[in-house]
Amino acid sequence: MPAALNAHVIDATQANFETEVLNASLQQPVLVDFWAAWCGPCKQLGPILEKLAGEYAGAFRLVKVDTDKEMALAQVFGVRSLPTVMLIRDGQPVDGFMGALPERGVREFLARHGIQPGAAAAQDVPVAELPPETPAEAVNRLQQALAREPDKAELKLELAQAFMRAGNTRAAAAELDALPANLASDDRARVLRSRLDLAATIEGAPDVATLRARTAADGNDYAARDLLAVHKLVDGDSAGALDDLLALLADARGWNEGQAKKRLLAAFQVIDDAELVARTRRRMTSLLF
Repeated sequence: MPAALNAHVIDATQANFETEVLNASLQQPVLVDFWAAWCGPCKQLGPILEKLAGEYAGAFRLVKVDTDKEMALAQVFGVRSLPTVMLIRDGQPVDGFMGALPERGVREFLARHGIQPGAAAAQDVPVAELPPETPAEAVNRLQQALAREPDKAELKLELAQAFMRAGNTRAAAAELDALPANLASDDRARVLRSRLDLAATIEGAPDVATLRARTAADGNDYAARDLLAVHKLVDGDSAGALDDLLALLADARGWNEGQAKKRLLAAFQVIDDAELVARTRRRMTSLLF
């Protein structure tokens, strides 16, 4: 929505900044969007901010600052990357973020400061109808949060989990290794470590299509069957992976020093479905005893 068509969006200059931002922030929160025409992420974030300014209908004021035209304002606020968004209250910056957050991330940022849409707007756009946050969006949101609170170790664990969901195992491992001792022993950290160990198993291994071809050609290719089950587990097909491992246990209980049993026990550590795990444990016990 162009700023001119939205009463809650204002273009600021050095001449009107005191009135439109500092003085206005004494009456309502002001979100200042530092942007530039050449900035790609600004083009992603700008329409989101303008949409929400209209939807929130006065719960906050959006002020846009073109940094190419207002370099002095950008320097005063220490803007080093674009877009940069700052929340001003009572004439003072109280929080902010850098980069193009998704709509959900901006809503969460506003909600943390008690800024909510009006009742009518809330009925038009229920939070439940927002699209689920993608792994990449979660990584971006958590990185922004850590930039604001670098000493908050809990955010580092959440970031490690988000990196894992995004498929970036190296980044997940780096964040996990950097956790303080109290969080490194947390159940969530142990589960993530188990997931990373499983992912490491298939690094450099043949792809799924190759493994399927190998097992089709030779049902006794236990190594291929094992790796295929790990692929399924890492890709989120928990039930399929457990079925494959149970079949491997039934066919080759002693192969590779009981590898199938070891894989099953490792899988139990990373699967959230308690009922599936319990059912598989019973089936495993019946095969072993």
